[in-house]
Amino acid sequence: MTHDATPPFAGLTPDALLDAVESLGLRASGSLLALNSYENRVYQLGMEDGPPLVAKFYRPGRWSVAQILEEHAFSLQLAEREIPVVPPLLFDGASLHQHGGFRFALFARRGGRVPELGDSRTLEWIGRFLGRIHALGQVADYAQRPALDIDSFGVEPVHYLLANNLLPPDLCEVYRGVAAQALDGVRRCFDRAGTVRQLRLHGDCHNGNMLWTDDGPHFVDFDDSRMGPALQDLWMLLSGSREEQSAQLADVLAGYEDFCDFNVRELYLLEGLRTLRLLHYSAWLARRWHDPAFPAAFPWFAQPRFWEEQILSLREQIALMDEPPLWRLP
Repeated sequence: MTHDATPPFAGLTPDALLDAVESLGLRASGSLLALNSYENRVYQLGMEDGPPLVAKFYRPGRWSVAQILEEHAFSLQLAEREIPVVPPLLFDGASLHQHGGFRFALFARRGGRVPELGDSRTLEWIGRFLGRIHALGQVADYAQRPALDIDSFGVEPVHYLLANNLLPPDLCEVYRGVAAQALDGVRRCFDRAGTVRQLRLHGDCHNGNMLWTDDGPHFVDFDDSRMGPALQDLWMLLSGSREEQSAQLADVLAGYEDFCDFNVRELYLLEGLRTLRLLHYSAWLARRWHDPAFPAAFPWFAQPRFWEEQILSLREQIALMDEPPLWRLP
């Protein structure tokens, strides 16, 4: 696998990013700390006249201006209702800025630790705030940002991988067949769920995108926010055996349903959504391989073993998608 394309952040030198921040009239101290982010570039910046800020530089070509602004507007609406998210800061009324060919936004620095998802009280607390996020998320639809669906998260990623010969030759046809079976299983999951309400989601609600303090969680990084079923923001909180996941889900929903109704038929989607994430993730890595950060962080992706494990995981998902859901449903 090669990466001949120009790296997307090649021009984002320390001087360039400091110049971008200071173009807003701020005075940076020069201290700079790269934060964990692969899709975009995120830095903690020391400021001369106040606490550190976080600068997020968006990957060129991923989102349009309208799509970024739509996500910003949702985050700001949530913050206005005192829902614990970290929205972009406004400068002269604008949340998105451009300098030196890069779009960027600034955020307040918020500390915290990874939440303990094995604790019932923590899960219920997270559920309450997710219920509040979804209660607002269902009030209006995104007009510009895409939806999480089978085509965009499953069919297209598989086509991309196969059309660009990104798999080891001896595994290509095996992957093609297993991926086709997996997509058939996902379609059956959606058929069983029936009509499911679509709403504005966080979109990537794993514990790395939540920071926990004594006052509870706050949610960061709405970069993957899109339209989709409510369960997409819940299932990544679950782990372990089916019995353990069922108990965890009960804790989450105990808090969630204080603020937002949950359609239990969405549970037919759970393993289907997991399968779509597997398919989408492989293509995401392949599309980003020309970014030097990706071969450095994911060296195993270029090895045949990765694809062997993906095929095995998909086969496991094919079986799980035909099992009964976590709860007995109508």
